Amino acid sequence: MTAVQPTLGAGERALRDRARQVIPGGMYGHMNVAAFSAAHPQFMVSGNGATVVDADGREYLDLMCSWGPMILGHGHPTVTAAITEQLRHGDCLDGTSPVAVEYAELLVDTIPSADWALFCKNGSDAVTTCVTTARAATGRRKVLVARGAYHGAVPWCALRGEGITESDQAHLIHYEYNDLGSAEAAAAEAGDDLAAIVVCPMRHDVKRDQELVDPAFARGLRTLADRTGAVLVLDDVRCTHRLDLGGSWEPLGVRPDLAAYSKPLANGQPLGAVTGSDALRDAVGSIYVTGSFWTGAVPLAAGLATLTELRRGEALPVMERAGQRLRDGLAAQALTHGFGIHQSGPVQMPMLSFTGDENFRLATAWAEAAALRGVYLHPWHNWFLSAAHTDEVIDDILQRTDGAFAALR
Repeated sequence: MTAVQPTLGAGERALRDRARQVIPGGMYGHMNVAAFSAAHPQFMVSGNGATVVDADGREYLDLMCSWGPMILGHGHPTVTAAITEQLRHGDCLDGTSPVAVEYAELLVDTIPSADWALFCKNGSDAVTTCVTTARAATGRRKVLVARGAYHGAVPWCALRGEGITESDQAHLIHYEYNDLGSAEAAAAEAGDDLAAIVVCPMRHDVKRDQELVDPAFARGLRTLADRTGAVLVLDDVRCTHRLDLGGSWEPLGVRPDLAAYSKPLANGQPLGAVTGSDALRDAVGSIYVTGSFWTGAVPLAAGLATLTELRRGEALPVMERAGQRLRDGLAAQALTHGFGIHQSGPVQMPMLSFTGDENFRLATAWAEAAALRGVYLHPWHNWFLSAAHTDEVIDDILQRTDGAFAALR
């Protein structure tokens, strides 16, 4: 198999050269494309609906949705209008904008487990606030987390990186996702010092197939938290609003004590939220969490507009239909071209892997071939669908991915 040769344009190359002089590594974090591709552009200049445009004017059909935030599509007119209108009045003010109250009321009305809502800027903020609240409420320290699960880029839970000390994660105890026995054993290890059980709605670790939650596991964690007096925290950051507006475990009848949300809350604006039960109202009020921009009015107005649009009931069925259409089409293409693939996770948040491709060599080459044909997707991270992914968009994507499979063969 011949490696994909970079075909980056002059604008992209110039920006990378400039970035290397003033940004460590040229770019950082999970959006550093050099970590997973030789063909994907690092810099984007615009987006509209289900498309993005790079620094050389090349257009891509977008299956990453900015790694999750775009749930209605880039530049959605209703959200853009809300942002523009709020900017007329102000964003970062001396006091909180009234839109915060209106948006909190709508969240509480939408999420059955929520009696209150607290706003922040991102998923790391939200999950950390949940853990701090749980410790304040219980007076305990230990926190159970699934092995390999991502809960944020902060020392208490970071999966990798220098600068993290043993003491930062001294009170974490790991269990295996969907293994209730291992969670019970972890709780036993924590003993009477168990403050919280943190869990994602599904297993979405990178570089492995996604795994939907076993309903018995979800119910078992709820029972375990009730029995031990621990706080059940649902890290709904990545899945926010895409599976169910009431919370990703609401269809299972399992409600958390605290939940963390972010990514698509405001369709691309920086916003996170924590919701919780009345039993934890005093605890969350007792902790000190804040930021100068946490109650910025523009993201809150965007969040209000996004949720209002989602509550109309049209977006989630569009994403589900688009995801199934994409999944069926990719399965047929792989069969035609003689590749074994596995598609995992909910169709709104798909992931594709190749059979036996443990080092993701095939997946990377295929993703690069797709990028060269104008489809932006990732070789070992789940993708995201939005309400802008119409049948026509999916059919256009499939025409191009068919070419990627042919090139890979």
